[in-house]
Amino acid sequence: MTNIVLIVAFFGLLILNVPIAVSLAMASVAALLTGGYNFSMIPANVYAATSKFALLAVPYFIFAGNIMEKTGISEKLIRFAQSFVGHVRGGLALVCIIVSCFFAAISGSGPATVAALGLVVIPSMISHGYKRDYSCGLMATAGSIGVIIPPSITFVIFGCITGISIGKLFIAGILPGILMGTLLGIAAIWGIRNNSEVKRMPKASWKERWVSFKDAFWGLMMPVIILGGIYGGVFTPTESAAVSAIYGLFVGFFIYRSIKLRDLYTILLNSLSQTATVMFIMATAGLFSWVMTIEGLADQAGALMITLSLGNKYLFLILLNIVLLIAGCLLDGASALYILTPIFYSVAIGLGIDPIHLGVIAIVNLAIGMITPPVGVDLFVACGIGNISIKEIVRGNMPFLIASLLALLLITYIPFISTFLPNLMK
Repeated sequence: MTNIVLIVAFFGLLILNVPIAVSLAMASVAALLTGGYNFSMIPANVYAATSKFALLAVPYFIFAGNIMEKTGISEKLIRFAQSFVGHVRGGLALVCIIVSCFFAAISGSGPATVAALGLVVIPSMISHGYKRDYSCGLMATAGSIGVIIPPSITFVIFGCITGISIGKLFIAGILPGILMGTLLGIAAIWGIRNNSEVKRMPKASWKERWVSFKDAFWGLMMPVIILGGIYGGVFTPTESAAVSAIYGLFVGFFIYRSIKLRDLYTILLNSLSQTATVMFIMATAGLFSWVMTIEGLADQAGALMITLSLGNKYLFLILLNIVLLIAGCLLDGASALYILTPIFYSVAIGLGIDPIHLGVIAIVNLAIGMITPPVGVDLFVACGIGNISIKEIVRGNMPFLIASLLALLLITYIPFISTFLPNLMK
């Protein structure tokens, strides 16, 4: 009975458009009341879900991303990419994808990437003959790479839940992110094959390319410093988040000089608000996950997945992708990971699936969920920037969604893509 109350209350509240964090909390409380549990368990489990040391990386990465956004690094990265590929047919589409990969390694957030780059890229693409739905759809999909390429907040959360090395999860996301970007590039070029209105940008000289590189250098160095420091053993992934924030402040104040002391208040306020939202979701999702575990719902769901997949890991991976894709359409990444990881993790390990590979599969699925309605947050950010309806952007996004699903298929059934770089660290 408790399990029924938990699930029905949660999905009922979601249908009523209650915020996810509140839905998780209210459903958990309703289940605890039904099961006769002592409410003293609530603060203990909320604390356990949010007090992990590695989660200190979350506010620091959010703060660093907001700082780098304020410095104007997005425009500098765009100019740098334009100087090399802007003159080819479909060059602006390629600029969108390339810069999204770079900015993803700075912000670690899909919506932040779409917001920071979309304000410049979408109007520029439209003015150069690209269709509005195509431009917005591409920006939304390219922005989703932000949760795959390190540093990624969702990888931090998955590592905290499972105990897997966050450093290895970070490096595991590099090749899958590049693969998705490559397939998006192919889809982007294919999508304009019949559009004669697309204009090319003037070809930049090598002097102009050198100038754009010097302008973008300090932004390009941020992921190098973060990842180099982690894999060089200089600092941990959590410490790297603090280093990224300090580096961002240094660049903003002393290199680009685009940040003043008075700007810090707004940056800190935005970072605090975003961090509070993430941590509130994680706290309530942790409580929800605990109720599922003590009521045996996680074990029952895991057993059902084994039964449906006939104990075959390849069938299990198909089922896992279906479940995660649906979850990604309805839940944010943190909630989906806290709810579903206790269900599929032990089953996957029992079937011989590499935990690093499993983590990448989960994150790629949730990245795709960010570009699928009804809760595709990247779609809504791009809609607001491009002044377009959700129906129009879904139509324009279809080729890029297909490319993303193809990338997911390759990542799922070719573990080497995810495990090659982490295995080099052994």
